[in-house]
Amino acid sequence: MVILGAGESGVGAALLASQQGYNVFVSDGGSIRDHFKKELQDAAIEFEEGGHSNARILEANEVVKSPGIPEKNELVKLIRASRIPVISEVELAYRFKGKSRVIAITGSNGKTTTTSLTYHMCKTGGADCAMVGNIGYSFARQVAGDPKELYVAEISSFQLDDIRTFRPDVAVLTNITEDHLDRYEYEMKNYISSKFRIAMNQEPDDIFIYNLDDEVTMNYKDHYPIKSTLAPFTMSKQLPQGAYLLNAKMHLKWKNEEMQMSIEDFALKGKHNQYNSMAASLAATAMDIRKEKIREALQTFESLEHRMETVATIKGVEFINDSKATNVNSTWFALESMEKPVILILGGVDKGNDYSLIRELVKEKVKAIVCMGTENRKIHEAFGDVVSLMVNTGNAQDAVQSAFHFANKGDVVLLSPACASFDLFKNYEDRGNQFKKAVKEL
Repeated sequence: MVILGAGESGVGAALLASQQGYNVFVSDGGSIRDHFKKELQDAAIEFEEGGHSNARILEANEVVKSPGIPEKNELVKLIRASRIPVISEVELAYRFKGKSRVIAITGSNGKTTTTSLTYHMCKTGGADCAMVGNIGYSFARQVAGDPKELYVAEISSFQLDDIRTFRPDVAVLTNITEDHLDRYEYEMKNYISSKFRIAMNQEPDDIFIYNLDDEVTMNYKDHYPIKSTLAPFTMSKQLPQGAYLLNAKMHLKWKNEEMQMSIEDFALKGKHNQYNSMAASLAATAMDIRKEKIREALQTFESLEHRMETVATIKGVEFINDSKATNVNSTWFALESMEKPVILILGGVDKGNDYSLIRELVKEKVKAIVCMGTENRKIHEAFGDVVSLMVNTGNAQDAVQSAFHFANKGDVVLLSPACASFDLFKNYEDRGNQFKKAVKEL
């Protein structure tokens, strides 16, 4: 078995495959981080870095492809042309999970919060569980090193592209908005099909949780043969089964039981988090977590770093780190929840962004835009006529200082970039941490 890519998911897959008796070879076109290299060496797994031995790779019976490697990669094209089966790391983990159950969560926005909240509910309810996938350890690493009875997995569309038999007991689709179109030939329908793969292998006794208010989900749901039991959530009407909001109360109806809870008691604030809370509550209910434990978890959940995280208030100016907003829709949710005038820090690697989605909110709430990226032309074109104050910066420190300069007492400086971070930073966490450091140095 060949594993392409030696990050968290690739090394997790290598450890599991090796444990299960496969002859494993790991190949990474770049350099492998030291701690991953040590793990491979300690497990006596053969690897290469800084390039690929194509001839050897093309002899593989099966290839596990890391989610970060696109289909247009030349080696991937060769593997496909040679008809070698390609799977994702979550598919490999699923193969060896035994009788454990899986809650899998995907969506363009809210999936990390929903995954963390679902895990918190299951843990509060006494389940033997782990949080895996795009958050925490890779699914394969967890199965290899510390198997649990329940896995709560955050799954990206890239991971879903290469599943074959992966069948979660509970699948959650939070919403679908334009994201990663650069990986899907700029065709929205390809990206939508990827997301719906989460329910592809489900059977009638499995559960599919989805957002009744999400236009794209509802327009496409009937294009796919979904066999599972449907569990919708909504803010627009009462439901016989599912979750809905009515008069500032969440109603959770499942089988013959009903739970109600005031949204005032939710630890997570904001409309988007009410959706995340409904989705997570349904997932936990489907796992037979008791209602009072779900209620307790909704009240005690602590929100995530880099997601609408309040950093500090300096001279009456509030600084919020929303570095995890790597697409326009995430930034829309952030702006939508703002009640004070905003100085918005935007920019990074553009994944085919359509800024018209946030134009009205920017016009209404944003008094200045600080661009933080290597390529800012598109941002200037999108907002130049609605925001008079715009400036370009090349690092977090300059961005924070410029934003503070524009801000008055009672304003908010919001880092919600709508872009990936790879031009100036290692990842969105690095971007968020540099932002926080710069704020603390003001």
